[in-house]
Amino acid sequence: MKVLITGANGFVGKNLQLHLAGRKDVQVVCFTRGDNVAQLPVLLQGVDFVFHLAGVNRPQDPYEFVSGNVDLTQALCQAVGAVAEATGKPVSIVYTSSAQAGRDNPYGQSKRGAEDALLAVARSHQVPVHIFRLPNVFGKWCKPNYNSAVATFCHNIARGLSIQVNDPAAPVTLVYVDDVIERFVQLIDGADAAVDADGFATVAPQYTATVGELARQIQAFKDSRATLMTERVGTGLVRALYATYVSYLPVELFTYAVPQHADPRGVFVEMLKTPDAGQFSYFTAHPGITRGGHYHHSKTEKFLVIKGQARFKFRHMQTGQAHQLVTTGDQPEIVETVPGWTHDITNIGTEEMIVMLWANEVFDRARPDTFACPL
Repeated sequence: MKVLITGANGFVGKNLQLHLAGRKDVQVVCFTRGDNVAQLPVLLQGVDFVFHLAGVNRPQDPYEFVSGNVDLTQALCQAVGAVAEATGKPVSIVYTSSAQAGRDNPYGQSKRGAEDALLAVARSHQVPVHIFRLPNVFGKWCKPNYNSAVATFCHNIARGLSIQVNDPAAPVTLVYVDDVIERFVQLIDGADAAVDADGFATVAPQYTATVGELARQIQAFKDSRATLMTERVGTGLVRALYATYVSYLPVELFTYAVPQHADPRGVFVEMLKTPDAGQFSYFTAHPGITRGGHYHHSKTEKFLVIKGQARFKFRHMQTGQAHQLVTTGDQPEIVETVPGWTHDITNIGTEEMIVMLWANEVFDRARPDTFACPL
């Protein structure tokens, strides 16, 4: 399949190019701001799908709304119509319109004019047209300090710069760029076009938040490096926002230091804490050193020796039943501690031992649930 992307160097275009780059069955042709409209008939040769992403949304001269949105789209439609007449093969078009197209302002009028041109060629030449009236799209590579609050907040907060929130309660409807691209790719692969009651193509999920909520969430991402307490970044809007936030980190902030607690036994380092699923850390032990020698009432832990040789010892606090085992970094094996059993770990090797540790709760010095009881 051959695909033409207009506006290929824009925010959505760059993301689409990256996704399609992994497809050996798709050839991509690009039309960018520096190209001439007269090139469109040549670029369309052999094309099966057009992603019409080019457009103007913040021009210096309002007339550019017409030239960049309406005139360009009309030229594309004329070229697509000519291809259909010459080959008998209609070229499918996906157009990224805007939720603003329903409003009576210069930008909205120009996007609606582009929609009208596309609907006209759909009728006259049976060209499949998918019009997406997208809300605020966010994700990696969106230009900050332009027309995306998310991009601006991510860029500025990552760099310790101030942000301006005029109305924290202002509502925002958002869609994540990867979800947009996924829908585009589904259309390439022959999926049915899901449309709303007005006939416009849809992308799901869409998220709603306030400007203040977005600012607070993105600030929390930055703060998590100091507290080690991660946000719930595994699903939904928070996942998408976090992926977007880290994409704005300058290269010098790809790393950050965490505290290291050292004593004659070795070191202990906390890596990550979660609101409701415990924390991750690691520790080292020199040869012959024993760590632990305590029990828990409720806390559980998982140990993974990633270097060295360890002997774990256990004793039941009520029955006195004893158990021990040996595990090494050469054979990944999780050792789980059980409430009501005192336990310790000894480096029985000849080199430094390194152990990864997960505890099911964040350590609370006021209520540590850790009681000394040597074995």
